[in-house]
Amino acid sequence: MSASTTPASALFGQLPALHLRAPDGAEATITLYGAHLVSWRPATATGAPGQERMFVSALSALDGKRAIRGGVPVIFPQFAERGAGMRHGFARVSTWRVVGQGEQDGAAWGLLALSQTDLAPEFAAAWPAPFELQLRVALHAAELSMTLTVRNTGAAPFPFAAALHTYHLVEDVESVRIDGVQGETLAITDKLDQIFEHIPGDIVFDTGADKLALHQSGFTDAVVWNPGAADAAALSDMEDEEYRRFVCIEPALLQPATLEPGGSWVGEYRVTVGA
Repeated sequence: MSASTTPASALFGQLPALHLRAPDGAEATITLYGAHLVSWRPATATGAPGQERMFVSALSALDGKRAIRGGVPVIFPQFAERGAGMRHGFARVSTWRVVGQGEQDGAAWGLLALSQTDLAPEFAAAWPAPFELQLRVALHAAELSMTLTVRNTGAAPFPFAAALHTYHLVEDVESVRIDGVQGETLAITDKLDQIFEHIPGDIVFDTGADKLALHQSGFTDAVVWNPGAADAAALSDMEDEEYRRFVCIEPALLQPATLEPGGSWVGEYRVTVGA
């Protein structure tokens, strides 16, 4: 299907969402609020979707009034408090448009877009630079890919940072091992919020039950985060023990890049189960 105003095909909580299903049975759900991937279930040998791979908190707001806790928030145009704007930017709390969906080479795909004219007045006033974001989500078999494109549609350059803040679902955070972000295997034994710059290659993520290969391009850095028991208990949108059920491994462009008028930047994140 070419670009269109394809309506959302599902609901997630109270949020309109796009549901994708590949011919082999792999499934994903993306809410229009934030272009937020909230579910991914790789295919199984029987042609049915397998186990859920994305963590979403049982206490997360799903009404469009605040950011979703879990899944894959799209971070733009700033990371955390690294800028003068709102924390993690406005993309994750703005309503995107579905501009295309279909199947290609056995994969189901969906394309969502956000531009300056889509923003709420308070966000548009704080970010006057004309832009367009596109997020393409594709899946088949045991692989998920997310491609974020940033375009400068204005007449002046602007700086930006970006990330895909992925909450990977795990059985027990203490069983997790991560290779490829530093010189030795990373384990999580307490609260962790660590930045790894200039990721040299794929990250191997051992969940304790299986392994995932995490490939990123365009995104130069990675952030690994888990709040630990104390910080999780202080979060109103997370149950006290839910910190045990996820690890955030997020591809990121932390050092702001300057995008010239007419220019574009592309960041890709590909997750493959069974590395």
